[in-house]
Amino acid sequence: MAGHFVAVLTGCSIVAVHGLNGGPIKTWTTNKTEKFWLADPDMLPKNISNARVLSFGYDAAVTAFFGRTSSDTILQHAHTLVAELVADRQLEGVVNRPIIFLCHSLGGIVVKRALAYSASRTSKLIQHLHSIFVSTYAVLSLGTPHQGSDKADLASTGRKMLDAMVPSKVFDTDGQLLEALKEGSETLQNITDMFAPLMKNFRIYFFWEQEKTDFGTTRKYVVKEHSAAPILDDTERAGLPYDHRNMCKFESRTAPGYRLVVAALMTYTLNAPSTITQRWVNATEMLKAKRAAEAAELMY
Repeated sequence: MAGHFVAVLTGCSIVAVHGLNGGPIKTWTTNKTEKFWLADPDMLPKNISNARVLSFGYDAAVTAFFGRTSSDTILQHAHTLVAELVADRQLEGVVNRPIIFLCHSLGGIVVKRALAYSASRTSKLIQHLHSIFVSTYAVLSLGTPHQGSDKADLASTGRKMLDAMVPSKVFDTDGQLLEALKEGSETLQNITDMFAPLMKNFRIYFFWEQEKTDFGTTRKYVVKEHSAAPILDDTERAGLPYDHRNMCKFESRTAPGYRLVVAALMTYTLNAPSTITQRWVNATEMLKAKRAAEAAELMY
Protein backbone atom coordinates (compact mmCIF):
# COMPACT_ATOMS: atom_id res chain seq x y z
CA MET A 1 0.00 0.00 0.00
CA ALA A 2 1.38 3.43 -0.86
CA GLY A 3 1.68 5.98 1.92
CA HIS A 4 -1.14 8.45 2.23
CA PHE A 5 -2.38 11.21 4.50
CA VAL A 6 -5.71 11.99 6.05
CA ALA A 7 -5.82 15.78 6.57
CA VAL A 8 -8.25 16.98 9.21
CA LEU A 9 -7.47 20.62 10.05
CA THR A 10 -5.95 23.77 8.60
CA GLY A 11 -3.03 25.62 10.18
CA CYS A 12 0.46 24.57 11.37
CA SER A 13 1.46 20.91 11.09
CA ILE A 14 0.97 18.02 13.52
CA VAL A 15 1.77 14.69 11.83
CA ALA A 16 0.39 11.51 13.43
CA VAL A 17 2.08 8.20 12.54
CA HIS A 18 0.61 4.86 13.60
CA GLY A 19 2.46 1.63 14.31
CA LEU A 20 2.14 -2.13 13.87
CA ASN A 21 -1.19 -3.24 12.37
CA GLY A 22 -2.56 0.28 12.78
CA GLY A 23 -4.16 2.80 10.46
CA PRO A 24 -4.32 6.59 10.01
CA ILE A 25 -7.77 6.74 11.64
CA LYS A 26 -8.13 3.39 13.43
CA THR A 27 -5.11 3.86 15.70
CA TRP A 28 -6.41 7.16 17.09
CA THR A 29 -10.10 6.14 17.36
CA THR A 30 -11.73 4.67 20.47
CA ASN A 31 -13.17 1.20 20.04
CA LYS A 32 -16.62 1.60 21.61
CA THR A 33 -17.61 5.18 20.78
CA GLU A 34 -15.46 5.56 17.62
CA LYS A 35 -14.14 8.92 18.80
CA PHE A 36 -11.37 10.13 16.45
CA TRP A 37 -9.85 12.69 18.80
CA LEU A 38 -7.51 14.21 16.23
CA ALA A 39 -10.49 15.48 14.20
CA ASP A 40 -13.46 15.57 16.57
CA PRO A 41 -14.53 19.25 16.80
CA ASP A 42 -14.92 18.99 20.60
CA MET A 43 -11.41 17.64 21.11
CA LEU A 44 -8.02 18.51 19.55
CA PRO A 45 -9.39 21.13 17.08
CA LYS A 46 -11.04 22.90 20.02
CA ASN A 47 -7.78 23.04 21.97
CA ILE A 48 -5.50 23.86 19.03
CA SER A 49 -7.49 25.68 16.38
CA ASN A 50 -4.48 26.89 14.37
CA ALA A 51 -3.01 23.45 13.63
CA ARG A 52 -3.19 21.39 10.47
CA VAL A 53 -3.25 17.73 11.49
CA LEU A 54 -2.14 15.02 9.08
CA SER A 55 -2.40 11.32 9.87
CA PHE A 56 0.01 9.25 7.79
CA GLY A 57 -1.18 5.86 6.58
CA TYR A 58 1.01 3.03 5.33
CA ASP A 59 1.10 -0.77 5.21
CA ALA A 60 2.01 -1.62 8.79
CA ALA A 61 2.06 -5.39 8.35
CA VAL A 62 4.18 -7.52 10.66
CA THR A 63 6.86 -8.05 8.00
CA ALA A 64 7.41 -4.28 7.83
CA PHE A 65 9.03 -4.39 11.24
CA PHE A 66 9.96 -8.01 11.93
CA GLY A 67 11.68 -10.16 9.33
CA ARG A 68 14.63 -10.37 7.00
CA THR A 69 13.45 -7.40 4.91
CA SER A 70 12.41 -5.19 7.84
CA SER A 71 15.33 -2.78 7.37
CA ASP A 72 14.46 -2.20 3.71
CA THR A 73 10.71 -1.94 4.41
CA ILE A 74 11.07 0.61 7.21
CA LEU A 75 13.37 2.64 4.97
CA GLN A 76 10.75 2.55 2.20
CA HIS A 77 8.08 3.82 4.60
CA ALA A 78 10.48 6.53 5.80
CA HIS A 79 11.21 7.62 2.22
CA THR A 80 7.48 7.74 1.46
CA LEU A 81 6.69 9.72 4.61
CA VAL A 82 9.28 12.35 3.69
CA ALA A 83 8.21 12.48 0.04
CA GLU A 84 4.49 12.72 0.90
CA LEU A 85 5.13 15.48 3.43
CA VAL A 86 7.29 17.46 1.01
CA ALA A 87 4.65 17.14 -1.73
CA ASP A 88 1.78 18.13 0.59
CA ARG A 89 3.65 21.15 1.90
CA GLN A 90 4.65 22.30 -1.58
CA LEU A 91 1.06 22.08 -2.83
CA GLU A 92 -0.24 23.93 0.23
CA GLY A 93 2.48 26.59 -0.01
CA VAL A 94 3.78 25.94 3.52
CA VAL A 95 7.23 24.45 2.91
CA ASN A 96 8.75 26.15 5.97
CA ARG A 97 5.94 25.42 8.43
CA PRO A 98 7.03 23.77 11.72
CA ILE A 99 6.27 20.06 12.14
CA ILE A 100 5.38 18.17 15.32
CA PHE A 101 5.30 14.39 15.01
CA LEU A 102 2.88 12.35 17.15
CA CYS A 103 3.78 8.65 17.02
CA HIS A 104 2.30 5.48 18.44
CA SER A 105 4.38 2.36 19.03
CA LEU A 106 6.56 1.40 16.06
CA GLY A 107 5.40 4.51 14.20
CA GLY A 108 8.11 6.25 16.20
CA ILE A 109 10.70 4.02 14.52
CA VAL A 110 9.45 5.08 11.07
CA VAL A 111 9.66 8.75 12.09
CA LYS A 112 13.19 8.40 13.47
CA ARG A 113 14.32 6.74 10.24
CA ALA A 114 12.57 9.43 8.18
CA LEU A 115 14.28 12.24 10.07
CA ALA A 116 17.69 10.58 9.72
CA TYR A 117 17.05 10.21 5.98
CA SER A 118 15.88 13.82 5.59
CA ALA A 119 18.87 15.13 7.57
CA SER A 120 21.25 13.57 5.03
CA ARG A 121 19.53 14.91 1.89
CA THR A 122 21.66 18.02 1.23
CA SER A 123 22.94 17.52 -2.32
CA LYS A 124 21.73 19.96 -4.98
CA LEU A 125 19.09 17.86 -6.75
CA ILE A 126 17.42 16.50 -3.61
CA GLN A 127 17.90 19.25 -1.03
CA HIS A 128 14.14 19.84 -0.98
CA LEU A 129 13.90 16.56 0.99
CA HIS A 130 16.08 18.16 3.69
CA SER A 131 13.17 20.49 4.51
CA ILE A 132 11.42 17.94 6.75
CA PHE A 133 14.43 17.66 9.05
CA VAL A 134 14.82 21.45 9.13
CA SER A 135 11.13 22.03 9.88
CA THR A 136 10.68 19.40 12.61
CA TYR A 137 10.42 20.95 16.05
CA ALA A 138 9.22 18.08 18.27
CA VAL A 139 8.54 14.36 18.42
CA LEU A 140 6.01 12.86 20.86
CA SER A 141 6.21 9.07 21.05
CA LEU A 142 3.60 6.93 22.77
CA GLY A 143 4.86 3.45 23.59
CA THR A 144 7.73 3.38 21.09
CA PRO A 145 10.49 0.86 21.93
CA HIS A 146 13.49 3.20 21.88
CA GLN A 147 15.94 0.85 23.50
CA GLY A 148 16.38 -2.56 25.04
CA SER A 149 18.95 -3.84 27.47
CA ASP A 150 20.04 -6.10 24.60
CA LYS A 151 18.72 -7.58 21.35
CA ALA A 152 16.92 -10.31 23.24
CA ASP A 153 15.08 -7.65 25.23
CA LEU A 154 13.98 -5.90 22.04
CA ALA A 155 12.97 -9.23 20.53
CA SER A 156 10.87 -9.95 23.62
CA THR A 157 9.17 -6.56 23.21
CA GLY A 158 8.52 -7.41 19.56
CA ARG A 159 6.91 -10.71 20.52
CA LYS A 160 4.54 -8.93 22.92
CA MET A 161 3.69 -6.36 20.24
CA LEU A 162 2.76 -9.13 17.83
CA ASP A 163 0.60 -10.82 20.44
CA ALA A 164 -1.08 -7.52 21.38
CA MET A 165 -1.59 -5.92 17.97
CA VAL A 166 -1.89 -8.77 15.47
CA PRO A 167 -4.94 -11.01 15.98
CA SER A 168 -3.93 -13.93 13.76
CA LYS A 169 -0.73 -15.93 13.79
CA VAL A 170 1.54 -14.84 10.94
CA PHE A 171 4.46 -17.23 11.28
CA ASP A 172 4.13 -20.97 10.81
CA THR A 173 6.55 -21.97 13.54
CA ASP A 174 8.09 -20.50 16.67
CA GLY A 175 11.45 -20.86 14.93
CA GLN A 176 10.33 -18.58 12.11
CA LEU A 177 8.99 -16.08 14.62
CA LEU A 178 12.14 -16.02 16.72
CA GLU A 179 14.30 -15.52 13.63
CA ALA A 180 12.10 -12.66 12.45
CA LEU A 181 12.15 -11.02 15.87
CA LYS A 182 15.94 -11.28 15.98
CA GLU A 183 16.25 -9.57 12.60
CA GLY A 184 13.69 -6.95 13.60
CA SER A 185 15.34 -6.16 16.93
CA GLU A 186 18.64 -5.46 15.16
CA THR A 187 16.87 -3.09 12.78
CA LEU A 188 15.17 -1.20 15.61
CA GLN A 189 18.43 -0.82 17.50
CA ASN A 190 20.29 0.38 14.40
CA ILE A 191 17.68 3.07 13.74
CA THR A 192 17.80 4.21 17.36
CA ASP A 193 21.60 4.51 17.12
CA MET A 194 21.25 6.44 13.85
CA PHE A 195 18.80 8.91 15.41
CA ALA A 196 20.71 9.52 18.66
CA PRO A 197 23.05 12.26 17.31
CA LEU A 198 20.05 14.14 15.85
CA MET A 199 17.98 14.26 19.06
CA LYS A 200 19.50 17.54 20.20
CA ASN A 201 17.69 19.27 17.31
CA PHE A 202 14.21 18.42 18.61
CA ARG A 203 11.97 18.66 21.63
CA ILE A 204 11.32 15.07 22.67
CA TYR A 205 8.46 13.81 24.84
CA PHE A 206 8.35 10.12 25.79
CA PHE A 207 5.13 8.48 27.03
CA TRP A 208 4.90 4.99 28.50
CA GLU A 209 1.95 2.70 29.21
CA GLN A 210 0.92 2.39 32.88
CA GLU A 211 -1.53 -0.48 32.42
CA LYS A 212 -0.64 -4.03 31.44
CA THR A 213 -2.13 -5.52 28.27
CA ASP A 214 -4.48 -8.47 28.67
CA PHE A 215 -3.13 -11.45 26.71
CA GLY A 216 -5.87 -13.80 27.88
CA THR A 217 -3.88 -16.03 30.20
CA THR A 218 -1.60 -13.28 31.47
CA ARG A 219 -1.17 -9.50 31.65
CA LYS A 220 2.08 -7.78 30.66
CA TYR A 221 3.52 -4.44 29.69
CA VAL A 222 4.18 -4.49 25.94
CA VAL A 223 6.86 -1.77 25.99
CA LYS A 224 8.38 -1.27 29.41
CA GLU A 225 8.99 2.18 30.86
CA HIS A 226 12.78 2.07 30.44
CA SER A 227 12.40 1.40 26.71
CA ALA A 228 9.46 3.72 25.96
CA ALA A 229 10.81 6.61 28.05
CA PRO A 230 14.59 6.45 28.51
CA ILE A 231 15.91 9.00 30.98
CA LEU A 232 17.91 11.36 28.75
CA ASP A 233 19.01 14.98 29.09
CA ASP A 234 16.65 17.62 27.70
CA THR A 235 13.74 15.23 27.14
CA GLU A 236 10.33 15.05 28.82
CA ARG A 237 8.62 11.87 29.97
CA ALA A 238 5.30 10.83 31.48
CA GLY A 239 3.10 7.77 31.92
CA LEU A 240 -0.37 7.35 30.44
CA PRO A 241 -2.99 5.29 32.37
CA TYR A 242 -3.75 2.87 29.52
CA ASP A 243 -2.45 -0.34 28.02
CA HIS A 244 -0.37 -0.36 24.83
CA ARG A 245 -3.34 -0.60 22.44
CA ASN A 246 -5.34 2.22 24.03
CA MET A 247 -2.72 4.76 25.10
CA CYS A 248 -3.30 6.71 21.86
CA LYS A 249 -7.13 6.82 22.10
CA PHE A 250 -9.12 9.38 24.12
CA GLU A 251 -12.88 9.42 24.72
CA SER A 252 -13.15 13.10 25.68
CA ARG A 253 -11.18 16.17 26.72
CA THR A 254 -11.52 15.00 30.32
CA ALA A 255 -10.16 11.50 29.61
CA PRO A 256 -7.07 10.60 31.67
CA GLY A 257 -3.90 11.54 29.80
CA TYR A 258 -5.61 13.70 27.18
CA ARG A 259 -4.68 17.00 28.83
CA LEU A 260 -1.09 15.83 29.27
CA VAL A 261 -0.62 15.01 25.57
CA VAL A 262 -2.53 18.01 24.23
CA ALA A 263 -0.83 20.47 26.60
CA ALA A 264 2.52 19.33 25.17
CA LEU A 265 1.19 19.80 21.62
CA MET A 266 -0.08 23.28 22.54
CA THR A 267 3.26 24.29 24.05
CA TYR A 268 5.19 23.06 21.04
CA THR A 269 2.90 24.77 18.51
CA LEU A 270 3.41 28.06 20.37
CA ASN A 271 7.19 27.76 20.67
CA ALA A 272 8.03 26.19 17.32
CA PRO A 273 7.73 29.15 14.89
CA SER A 274 10.61 31.26 16.23
CA THR A 275 12.94 28.27 16.49
CA ILE A 276 12.12 26.90 13.04
CA THR A 277 12.38 30.35 11.44
CA GLN A 278 15.95 30.68 12.68
CA ARG A 279 16.74 27.08 11.72
CA TRP A 280 15.64 27.83 8.16
CA VAL A 281 17.97 30.84 8.07
CA ASN A 282 20.86 28.63 9.19
CA ALA A 283 19.96 25.80 6.80
CA THR A 284 19.68 28.17 3.84
CA GLU A 285 23.13 29.58 4.60
CA MET A 286 24.56 26.08 5.00
CA LEU A 287 23.16 24.87 1.68
CA LYS A 288 24.30 28.05 -0.09
CA ALA A 289 27.83 27.56 1.23
CA LYS A 290 27.73 23.90 0.18
CA ARG A 291 26.71 24.82 -3.36
CA ALA A 292 29.45 27.48 -3.54
CA ALA A 293 32.05 24.95 -2.40
CA GLU A 294 30.89 22.48 -5.03
CA ALA A 295 31.09 25.14 -7.74
CA ALA A 296 34.61 26.05 -6.63
CA GLU A 297 35.70 22.41 -6.87
CA LEU A 298 34.45 22.22 -10.48
CA MET A 299 36.81 25.08 -11.41
CA TYR A 300 39.88 23.00 -10.59
